[in-house]
Amino acid sequence: MARADRSRRAPSGAALLEALVALSILATAGVAVVGFAGEAIRSVGRTRAAERDVRRASALLDAVALWPREDLDRHLGSRAEGPWRMLIERPTPSMYTVILRDSSSGHEVLHTALFRPESVRRDGSDALR
Repeated sequence: MARADRSRRAPSGAALLEALVALSILATAGVAVVGFAGEAIRSVGRTRAAERDVRRASALLDAVALWPREDLDRHLGSRAEGPWRMLIERPTPSMYTVILRDSSSGHEVLHTALFRPESVRRDGSDALR
C-alpha cells in the first residue's frame, strides 16, 4: 500500500518543468503569430494606399488623355501636379509620352503614350511643322 500512496502524491519537479517549457513555447508562438498578424494588417494598409494613389493618378491621366495637341504642347516638360510630377515629352511630331511620378519617392506611378496627328489643311499641306 505504500507504493499506491506515493503515486498519488503531488507531481514531481520534472512534470512542472515540462509544463513550464510547454507554456513558454506556446507563449513564444503566440507572440510570433501576433507579430505576423500585425505585419499583415500594415501590408494591407500600404496596398490600399498604393491602390488609392494609382486610381487618383489614373483619373488625372484620363483627363490628360483628352487634351488636344495644343494643350499637350503647352505642358511639355516636367511640372508638379498635386502629389505627382508629370512629365510630358514629344518623341515624334505626332506622339506624346506622359509619365506620372510620385513627387516624394520619385518612382513612376503611371506611364502612357498619346497619339495626336498633325493637322492637315484642305489644300493638303501640313498646318503644323
